[in-house]
Amino acid sequence: MLRFEVSVEDLLRSRFALSPAMDLCFLLRSLAGQDRPLPRAWATRLLPAFERLRRETDLNAALALQIPQGGPNFIAPPPRGLNQTWADDLAVIRATPREAARHEFATAATATGPSARDPRVRAVLDSPDAVSRIAAAMDQAWHELLATDWPQLRAICERDVVHQVGVIGEHGWATTIESLHPSIAWQAGGIEVGHFPQVGTVRLAGDGLLLIPSVFVGNIAAHLEDPWPRTLIYRARGTAALWGEQETIPRPDALTALVGRARARLLVALDAPASTSHLARSLAMAPGAVGDHLAILRGAGLLVRARSGRSVLYCRTPLGEALVAGSG
Repeated sequence: MLRFEVSVEDLLRSRFALSPAMDLCFLLRSLAGQDRPLPRAWATRLLPAFERLRRETDLNAALALQIPQGGPNFIAPPPRGLNQTWADDLAVIRATPREAARHEFATAATATGPSARDPRVRAVLDSPDAVSRIAAAMDQAWHELLATDWPQLRAICERDVVHQVGVIGEHGWATTIESLHPSIAWQAGGIEVGHFPQVGTVRLAGDGLLLIPSVFVGNIAAHLEDPWPRTLIYRARGTAALWGEQETIPRPDALTALVGRARARLLVALDAPASTSHLARSLAMAPGAVGDHLAILRGAGLLVRARSGRSVLYCRTPLGEALVAGSG
């Protein structure tokens, strides 16, 4: 079991962030058969390009750095916050000193076995320009495999953070942390994660915990060593439809018949407060259409809105909650 010893100061310094590079690494692991299989539709769409990239670029060298014992540092640098972009991550990857990368290359050669000893992979890892070559392969993988879907996937993660912050304000950190994964429990002033059976105790020492929602993480993951802060990476709310675990709206659906499919999708999606732009990205709908539908739902007494910083967030009224619950 992994246990984080947490103080009040740790809670004050805990924060959320997004990591495009980390989700790219999880996606590559899934495509390579090293992690949770992708949904069939995603695999069918992405595998041909993935296999071509493995043949034509240095992507196999990046895959060799995906060691089973822990996540990569070099190709997935620690994110700074919620505004993290792939361009931010790529700049840090490209700026990695050769000596810092060399340590990970040596670890990969020991931990991953044959993949890191492949002559073509070794030629990349041993080359003086290994950092720039791997960065270029990751950048091409990003643009061919993930960039098109990222606005929608990012919106899912952003909505998750809005939800978690609301839970913190209403119920506190303990309830929020326990809701991230079934194996997590708040026990005696610490966070215990049963998914990691033999890790032991980690002290946060006043630095707080970094929490990263992800659309591709298979279960739950952690970073426990420098240069990363102590980190938990968890599945963002709203990824069930992405993985084919449930339909967004049950069919046949009385709610759809009553308010129409688009408005039903919006009502169901508002299980946590969200802005017009977040809903448009996560549901792949035009922002103008989303705004029109939200206005109608609000006029019917199914939604309310409130300002949060620079954003206007919508949430369901008790009547809206009752309609969604009664639809199945």
